[in-house]
Amino acid sequence: MSRYQPLVIGDLVIDRPVIQGGMGVGISLSGLAGAVAKAGGLGIISTAQIGFREPEFKETPEQANLKAIGKELKKAREIAGKQTSEGGRPAVGFNIMVATKNYEHYVRAAVEAGADIIISGAGLPIQLPDYVKGSATKIAPIVSSAKSASVICRMWDRKYHCAPDLVVIEGPLAGGHLGFSRDDLTSYGADTPHVSETYQLSRYDEEIGKIISVVREYEKKYQKKIPIVSAGGVFDRKDMEHHMGLGVDGVQVGTRFVTTKECDAPENYKQAYINAGQEDIVIVKSPVGMPGRAIKNSFLERVAVEKEKITHCFQCLEHCDPKTIPYCITRALIRAAEGDVENALLFCGANAYRCNKIETVDEIMEEFVG
Repeated sequence: MSRYQPLVIGDLVIDRPVIQGGMGVGISLSGLAGAVAKAGGLGIISTAQIGFREPEFKETPEQANLKAIGKELKKAREIAGKQTSEGGRPAVGFNIMVATKNYEHYVRAAVEAGADIIISGAGLPIQLPDYVKGSATKIAPIVSSAKSASVICRMWDRKYHCAPDLVVIEGPLAGGHLGFSRDDLTSYGADTPHVSETYQLSRYDEEIGKIISVVREYEKKYQKKIPIVSAGGVFDRKDMEHHMGLGVDGVQVGTRFVTTKECDAPENYKQAYINAGQEDIVIVKSPVGMPGRAIKNSFLERVAVEKEKITHCFQCLEHCDPKTIPYCITRALIRAAEGDVENALLFCGANAYRCNKIETVDEIMEEFVG
């Protein structure tokens, strides 16, 4: 039995209050999401270029991606089975970035496929309630500050007369694109390779408290429980206990699940995490101008001084100009998903250097909440 209460999102009950973070391209697909759902957590598939293996991807990437959404969810449900290890119903959803070109199409495809939940960040998902209207799919914005939580809740309240079903707080130690400016990361001490020595844990804990206060206002207004989970740097049971002690209802974990047998990443990718030292984890500027966290390699050193030749646009992000960006983020992430790790962008969380072996999803879930 879990030592924590289930994560209850409306009529969706997650036996173990652990959400597996959505990681694209090709890192959290049906294999990982299905295994986490089977173990009683909430499995999340990333839609970021989800159809990169489809034959039509190069010519019609959006069509390939929309087709893959249904295929991956179906496969994840087959892996998860009909019952979790705790006896409940397995739950699988999607992480869909607001910055995705034609974001609405992806949300509607996920709803049509039967997603239990859509978690959305990399921008403010202002119109998300409209896109899921009439469905059973739950919606959860990702926020990094009380200000962003307030803006989203206020807009949903005013425009759609609703509140989130779940709120995900993503802190400065998260992987991939971050919801912070470089100055914010510096102020938290989260922008150096030796982040464990500089990170101001208590300062961001205060922000989590402020976000909880914002959400509780809308809980009262709508007379419904809005669970809150926190993410970013949650690597082991001690981390989970710290976050739960702040008053959240669960945690979201990404990096720790990468080095599992079930993760959809290739072995070379997993090994890059295992081989990484703390000094190898750096803050990079994404082609779309957002800071991100990744493992230092030959690729990052090369594009820091020389623009990579871009011959094809995969129409992935809304605000991306192939003429000015230093490299194509789709190509860089696909190379990672294909195992060409020295010529790829290897997104990771601040604790990736703590990965030292290949584990199973069940072992990690048991450590966290078993």
